[in-house]
Amino acid sequence: MMIKRTLLAILVSFYMVAGVPGLQSFASTETVVDNSLYGELLQKYVSDGKVDYAGFKTEEAKLDRYLKILEAVVPERLSRDEQFAFYANAYNAWTIKLILSGYPGVTSIKDLGSLIKSPWKKKIVRIDGKVISLDHVEHEILRPRYKDPRVHFAINCAAKSCPPLRPEPFIGNILDRQLDDSTRSFINDPKSYRLEDNELYVSRIFKWFSEDFNDDVFGYFLMYATGDLKKELEAKSDLIRVKYLEYDWSLNGM
Repeated sequence: MMIKRTLLAILVSFYMVAGVPGLQSFASTETVVDNSLYGELLQKYVSDGKVDYAGFKTEEAKLDRYLKILEAVVPERLSRDEQFAFYANAYNAWTIKLILSGYPGVTSIKDLGSLIKSPWKKKIVRIDGKVISLDHVEHEILRPRYKDPRVHFAINCAAKSCPPLRPEPFIGNILDRQLDDSTRSFINDPKSYRLEDNELYVSRIFKWFSEDFNDDVFGYFLMYATGDLKKELEAKSDLIRVKYLEYDWSLNGM
C-alpha cells in the first residue's frame, strides 16, 4: 500500500509540472523553464551587444508567445539558480517588448517614460498572476533576494552603456558560468573603462550600486580584470583613484 501511495504521489507531481506550459521536468526534483523560443530570437537578433529591434519586430508574435510562457511559470517551483535565470530572462525579454512598443520611433528607453513615471516603473511584467514593473524585478526581487552583484551585468536596460544583452538565455544549471562570463566580458571591454595614469574610469553602475559591490569598486573590478589590465591595476593598486564614465542612454540598436 505504501509503495502504491508513493508511486501515485510521483505521478501526480509529474502531471502537475507537465501541465504547466513552459515548464519541463528532467527529474523529480528539478524543473526548468522552456526558453527555446527566446533563445532562437536572441541568436538571430543579438550580435556583439547590439540588438536588431527591427528583426525582433518582425517576430514580435514569437516574443509574445515566450512572454506567455513566463507568465505561466510558478517561480517557487524552480531551484534557486533557475529562479535567478527566470527573473533575469523576464527582465530582458520584457525590456525588449517595451522598446518594441514604441519602435521604430525610439532613440532611448527613456523616450518611453514620462515626467511623472520612468519606463522602469511601468507595470508591464506579467509573472505568476501579478503585473509588476522592471524596477520591481530588479530592486525587489533580483538584488535583495540573491545578493549577487553580477546581476548588474546580466540584466540589460537597452542602452549603449548598459552591459550587453547575452545572445542566449540564462539557464539555471550553467548560471554561475554565464554570470561570470558576462561580468568578466564587460569589465575587460575597453569601451567600458578607461585607465589614465592613476585614474580608473568605470561604468556609473559601480557608483549607483556601490553597496552591492561592498563599497569596494576597485577591488571588485580588479577581481574580474584579466591580462595586461589586471597587471597594470595590480602594479598601481595603492595609487588608483576610481572615477566614473558618462552613461550613454541611446538605444543599443544596430
